[in-house]
Amino acid sequence: MVKLLEQDILTKEVLDWEGMHLFHFALSSCSQKTRIVLNLKNLDWNSHPVNLYTKEHFTPWYLGINPRGLVPTLIIDGSVHIESNDIIQLIDSKSSDNILIPEGMKNRVADLLNFEDDLHLDLRTITFRFTQNRGKAPRSPSDLKNYQEGGSGMVKGIKDTNKEREINFWRTVAETGITNKAVRTSAKRFKEALDVIDEDLANNKYILSEKISLLDVAWFIYVNRLTLCGYPIEPLHPNVFNWFESLASRPTFSNEIEISSEIRQAIDNHHEFLSQEKATLIDVAEILQT
Repeated sequence: MVKLLEQDILTKEVLDWEGMHLFHFALSSCSQKTRIVLNLKNLDWNSHPVNLYTKEHFTPWYLGINPRGLVPTLIIDGSVHIESNDIIQLIDSKSSDNILIPEGMKNRVADLLNFEDDLHLDLRTITFRFTQNRGKAPRSPSDLKNYQEGGSGMVKGIKDTNKEREINFWRTVAETGITNKAVRTSAKRFKEALDVIDEDLANNKYILSEKISLLDVAWFIYVNRLTLCGYPIEPLHPNVFNWFESLASRPTFSNEIEISSEIRQAIDNHHEFLSQEKATLIDVAEILQT
């Protein structure tokens, strides 16, 4: 559980906050799954939107709360939590409504969420290549400088290596772009994971059992994002497709994956360009061809 120590936090005012506060961004996959869990649990929470487009997550104030400069961040009565999968497990423990960790599966759910989290950079790789044209350097040198120098740089009292991982990712993107090799690697990892989930869903209504769990919430958001990128979910993983459509019919889920007409148009335009260039996700990652 990544709960920050007081010494990790430079924006000290939040230590006195009462109640549940979520810092989040509408289109962030990790924010989306956190909001779904909060709403499934029928919990009261205070919303603090963080605009990633205007780089609010790189401001000294926000980096003083979350040294990693990521969303979401959850504050509960002055305690600060910064990893989404830790956050959703913590939220589930705060209410007996709609238990999302099946009895006896706490460790298994934690392990499977860790596996899901290991795919996060793969999701980012595919997203930044196949949703919209974001240019060669989505994070400028000045952005990265502010990020590197901001905040305490400490998580749980020790120097945080996660920040360096983030910086290295964006520097590599600026230098080489998101290469076909990187896309193929990421797509292969997702296909292997979804093949397993598809088998699970052949026997269960949900990923783990006949009841919805945190795994369903997390993978619902991943599958939605992959679909926006042009991943062929229905032909490759038909059970996953049916499971996704069932969840998407529920307002708690569908409300989180709505996008504006402007963003939808930008995605459609980018896909049309990629199709003309024979450079879609399916073109690049031959393993996805059906």
